[in-house]
Amino acid sequence: MNNSGMFNEGLDQNPGNFAPLTPLSLMAWAADVYPERTAVIYGDQQVDWAETCRRCRRLASALTRLGIGPGDTVAVMAPNIPPMFEAHYGIPMTGAVINTLNTRLDSATLAFMLEHGEARALITDTEYANAIGPALQSLEHPPVVIDIEDALGPGGERLGEIDYEAFLEQGSDDFDWQLPNDEWNAIALSYTSGTTGNPKGVVTHHRGAYLNAMGNIVTWAMPHFPVYLWTLPMFHCNGWCFPWTLAAAAGTSVCLRRVEPEGIFDLIRRHRVSHFCGAPVVHNMLINAPEELRRGIEHRVKAMIAGSAPPRAVIEGAERIGVDLTHVYGLTEVYGPASVCAKHPEWEALPVEERAQRNGRQGVRYVVQEAMQVLDPESLQPVPRDGQTMGEIFFRGNITMKGYLKNPEATQEAFAGGWFHTGDLAVVDADGYIKIKDRSKDVIISGGENISTIEIEDVLYSHPSVLEAAVVAKPDDKWGEVPCAFVALKDGATPVTGEELIGYCQERLARFKCPKQVVFGALPKTSTGKIQKGVLRDSAKSA
Repeated sequence: MNNSGMFNEGLDQNPGNFAPLTPLSLMAWAADVYPERTAVIYGDQQVDWAETCRRCRRLASALTRLGIGPGDTVAVMAPNIPPMFEAHYGIPMTGAVINTLNTRLDSATLAFMLEHGEARALITDTEYANAIGPALQSLEHPPVVIDIEDALGPGGERLGEIDYEAFLEQGSDDFDWQLPNDEWNAIALSYTSGTTGNPKGVVTHHRGAYLNAMGNIVTWAMPHFPVYLWTLPMFHCNGWCFPWTLAAAAGTSVCLRRVEPEGIFDLIRRHRVSHFCGAPVVHNMLINAPEELRRGIEHRVKAMIAGSAPPRAVIEGAERIGVDLTHVYGLTEVYGPASVCAKHPEWEALPVEERAQRNGRQGVRYVVQEAMQVLDPESLQPVPRDGQTMGEIFFRGNITMKGYLKNPEATQEAFAGGWFHTGDLAVVDADGYIKIKDRSKDVIISGGENISTIEIEDVLYSHPSVLEAAVVAKPDDKWGEVPCAFVALKDGATPVTGEELIGYCQERLARFKCPKQVVFGALPKTSTGKIQKGVLRDSAKSA
């Protein structure tokens, strides 16, 4: 008898030795072990883990009475407030799928998502009635609407027949929710912010959500009882799985309705916030905020920053204001962050510029992700670790999506060759750390030479007068295309001309890589805060 037979015969899975992985079990653990520890803070309200669990059960119970169950979709349109946090547990407790909607989207896009995802119910904050109202009116089968009337919000029109708190009263706080019968079951539906066509619906599962929630703790070396400030939207990749992470660490969620420097620094000071996450634009805003807003904050704060590559100026600026940055990278399709620039203790002895260079890379795979490699997109062979040869970043493993909802062609294309294709181009350094050079569509090919827009942007961000910068291709009769820089300057900064910025780049880059033109003004952004390079490429054609 071979080993596989001997070690399998009569040794079957049963309820005593196997349970499907789900982040819902983390809520039950926190409520059992640390019932009186604070789970959620919002304004003057503080709620412990026992009460938070009861509220989530009531939400699940009330939804079940509506007929919501396995395979159904419940959408949520809300800022980072307690009902949004509770929805991440209460909705999956019914077996349904949570679909968090981007609060910055227009009515037509919201209508598409509600229809495409077949939402049976919608929990929506009244602030967004002007966008949600027309979306609902355009639907043939609109969902049941539950309104959130937040006393700390600006108010707005009620669209449903019941508000959130009254709806919870219809439920039972001892609702007997069940583990999913299969950890591969969908837990969330998240729509990408596509630049062309309709957004794609990314479907993720309980197993991946559980693993990435735990992976966040390992990756960040999070201690028990972290105090986490919600600057990252919970609608974005389910807050990178941190609503579930915080239960596993018995942490405290400090909710924040508006991402503004004064409010952020006030909450950090008042509640001794230990952790927060955000895109480079959020960190840039904090770094450039008036110094008096930071007075009284005497502890250092840990922050995760995500993006194609945070400019060195952001990394150095964060260190200056007492924020210890950890750089992560990922996509909606991999539950948010799936790689991290894992720090080595010996890097702390390096000069700040060299330390920033090392910490600015996308790094290595999350411990719960099976593989992350830079491969030749045609042969799927690894590129050499020379820091020069570009390939595409590919992922595979448990924290990769199930696929795109109702889009088998896009799913097959995304997983061609047994890897998830990111579309991000990168190099691999000798130590195995990955550094993104560009999106495949953003690389500038000038006279046959590939130019990384990120490399140019990094130099521009290091200029003391530059607040934001984006570089795109501009058509050129001689070279085919050349770099064109779009720049927003800091308020009150020393004025600088385009010629001066080009000269600044020429001192730090090869001449062929430098922008040939600089356009000043506010940079257009997507609903998730990313700079819209497609819009800028169109502008560059006539600049």
